[in-house]
Amino acid sequence: MSEQDDAVHIETDAARGSVSHTGLRYVLGFSLAFAVIAMSAVWIIPALWG
Repeated sequence: MSEQDDAVHIETDAARGSVSHTGLRYVLGFSLAFAVIAMSAVWIIPALWG
């Protein structure tokens, strides 16, 4: 942390309190894709048989 001209500058990791992990992006992406596929199946399959 440093102070320059009455502004406080904090490193990104210190401000977040942790290190950002890229694996979380993949988990969220796969979860979103699964949710879209599952919701589409729930809508399409009964429409084909009904």
